Amino acid sequence: MSEAIKREFVGITEAGVADLRSRIGVKIEDTIEPWCYEATRDNIRHYAHGIGDDNPLWCDPQYAKNTQYGGIIGLPSFLFACDRIASGYVGGLPGIHAMFAGVDFTWHKPIVRNTEINTVVYLKDLIEHNTRFAGRSFQQIYHCDYYDGEGDLISEADTWCFRTDRDQARETGTKYTDVKNRDHKVYTDEEIEAIYDLYRNEKRRGAETRYWEDVKEGEALPTLVKGPMTITGFIAYTQGWGGLYIRANKLASDMYDQHPGLAIKNRFGVPDCPERVHWDEALALKVGAPGAYDYGPERCSWMSQLITDWIGDDGMLYKLKSEVRRHNPEGDTVYLNGEVMRKFQEDNKNYVEFSIIATNQDDELSARGYAIAELPGKS
Repeated sequence: MSEAIKREFVGITEAGVADLRSRIGVKIEDTIEPWCYEATRDNIRHYAHGIGDDNPLWCDPQYAKNTQYGGIIGLPSFLFACDRIASGYVGGLPGIHAMFAGVDFTWHKPIVRNTEINTVVYLKDLIEHNTRFAGRSFQQIYHCDYYDGEGDLISEADTWCFRTDRDQARETGTKYTDVKNRDHKVYTDEEIEAIYDLYRNEKRRGAETRYWEDVKEGEALPTLVKGPMTITGFIAYTQGWGGLYIRANKLASDMYDQHPGLAIKNRFGVPDCPERVHWDEALALKVGAPGAYDYGPERCSWMSQLITDWIGDDGMLYKLKSEVRRHNPEGDTVYLNGEVMRKFQEDNKNYVEFSIIATNQDDELSARGYAIAELPGKS
């Protein structure tokens, strides 16, 4: 790393990296309090609404009681609200920026209403990368197991974020050179109406069973749109997901006492949370991002919705691997498209595998993913 860059934040140190490596494989005993301990009706609904998903299987008890579950269940991505580390709030390297970058989920059973959620988490790996965004960076990978109150495994996931030098990203990063040098997107009324038409025509399979035998390889899923990105939308997501660092008054002061390297002073000289990169454009630019941007777990949740909308109430999302490839700054619109890659049978179950691509209004890759869902068979 060049020593000529203007320093505003601490940098990555060898001692910090060594300390973090020493934690690999060690179960985290002192876990951070999650946003949701239980899959209550309100917690599920708040998360679903936070990603713009009003599926009645998650949100309407009267509808859901007539399904195979006999009541509402949690959408698969609700588990992001049940463990902080799995959502990208990671330890080690104090003062070094952390950006959620992906997850590899496997679900073993549905999240039934009022299920108590417990997790077991450990640091799985730490991988060094040379990135266009910030030069030397570290991919910090955790493994998280989710259990219900009876001790049964609901889901398991590998989840990762990137730790980046904020000054290096701002001063020498090249990933967003073109974005920073062009004007912000300003939408015409016609463009907004076209996006709203996609919302109006959003398709959900729902109670109409989709049978495995009827699925065709190469079949395209209907486009799912999200955006245009707004600060209001980012806040809506935090209401369901729960931003760890969004605390007020004494609770904020206590947090900064416990984690001295966490706070970043705002323009009034007041210590404030680093999470405000999602609504404070000035800070977002300081850490090398192209502007105030969305939360990474949102994109994984949108991919989950793309699949659950298509498979219907009688299908189950089994696996989802999602990779975040760039920031979605305020003003971006994201289009998610999926395709059936193959269908197969295993252990007397019927599976469909999907590829997923998320691009913005300029056709730039926002995220990509791969999913497997289980579907009922006619026989």
